[in-house]
Amino acid sequence: MTNLLVEQVLDLVGGRAEADVHVDDAVLSLTRFANSFIHQNVSDRAVTVRLRLHLDGRTAGGTTTITDPAALAEFVERTIAAAKLCPPDPTWPGLTPPTAPTGTGNYDRATAEADPASRAGAVRAFVDAAGGLSTAGYCRTTASTVTYGNTAGHVLTGAISSAAMDGIARAPGSDGVARWSGVSLDGLDGGRLGAVAAAKARAGVDPVELPPGRYEVVLERGAVQDLLLFLSTYAFNGKAVAEGRSCLRTGEAQFDPALTLLEDPVGPLSVGTPFDLDGTPRDTRWLIREGVSQGPLHDRRTAAAAGAASTGSAVTDSERWGPRPSHLSLATGATPEVRSDGPVSDDSVGGLIGGVSRGLLVTDFWYTRVLDPRSLVVTGLTRNGVWLIEDGVITRPVRNLRFTQSYPEALAPGAVLGIGSVAESTPVSWSLESVTAPGLRLGSWNFTGGASG
Repeated sequence: MTNLLVEQVLDLVGGRAEADVHVDDAVLSLTRFANSFIHQNVSDRAVTVRLRLHLDGRTAGGTTTITDPAALAEFVERTIAAAKLCPPDPTWPGLTPPTAPTGTGNYDRATAEADPASRAGAVRAFVDAAGGLSTAGYCRTTASTVTYGNTAGHVLTGAISSAAMDGIARAPGSDGVARWSGVSLDGLDGGRLGAVAAAKARAGVDPVELPPGRYEVVLERGAVQDLLLFLSTYAFNGKAVAEGRSCLRTGEAQFDPALTLLEDPVGPLSVGTPFDLDGTPRDTRWLIREGVSQGPLHDRRTAAAAGAASTGSAVTDSERWGPRPSHLSLATGATPEVRSDGPVSDDSVGGLIGGVSRGLLVTDFWYTRVLDPRSLVVTGLTRNGVWLIEDGVITRPVRNLRFTQSYPEALAPGAVLGIGSVAESTPVSWSLESVTAPGLRLGSWNFTGGASG
């Protein structure tokens, strides 16, 4: 269906303009639960057509979800009329030429066709494993078939699926969380996630207040995800680099040599499409290789301005906000696993805790906002559990803290004291993407006060 729609729209444009079309036939199915009961099953299918035109040196784009022939014809004419009214576009990079695909996407039919009962089974396992604590969250499955085509003769098609769970367990005055994301619903172990969330909730009761200051930290995957997303969005953003707003120094050892960060959109854990909105095939690439910054991400427009090649990083609104990656993956380390009970999400994080004389275990960061993009100083709060570590042992829960911290400084040479040996994918809260990461042990994190100020 998506390929036929692409052909139909391009035929309607004819030879009047350079044009590219991106069609996404997506199904999003969601099972939500609260107070340990499922209260909503919803499923939505939407076919989204994106058209971009370059006509007489001017560029315009539009989006529609109405795909009958008459509506598409009107949509094309409306977009052509808009292009004639737009200002000249001297930085138009041209259309993507015919290019060989790097993959067709990770697709699991059973996940794509999962019914509410399948998701309810994962929810039931989560609730049961929480051992009577009140639980809430969601289980989600998605499937998407995507086709790109343009008037230069370039056509690509891919199909992807994903499953995800994000849930909390609640004890008096304390919440615990667990998350997972993957290509297939079969890989989702709701019971394991429920047990982790419950253990965190129980271990977080009656927290103590700690004074602000610099603490050694062990960051679990939720907090690590925040670091990686901010680095990729602000530091490795080709538009930000061109405008002088980025801290990136390509070719320099900005980060600890233990760090290797990949964009891995075609790897086995990726739930992203195998090409971007420009129709550029995506491929695995280093952002950080053994501590050395490898260069910014580009869509076709920023690549043309920089005299570089597109990295397949065009996304919705990338002309405004800049290119962004698809499926970040932080390489694991060699820290041995240590059997750990209590609030630790898994034994690989337990191994990181064992070497800490005095520090904090942090589950999540949230309300994170950039104060200075040039140094990537970020302020935010902890969430869903913080614990004091003394002599390699978790001793007590801690109230939420506010921090103000340069993310590159926290990952600078000598600052990374350990990387977990197990990486797992977790869902990104504001998209259908995921990030694969282990836990991190960092030498210093600047906490500036309690959550209230």
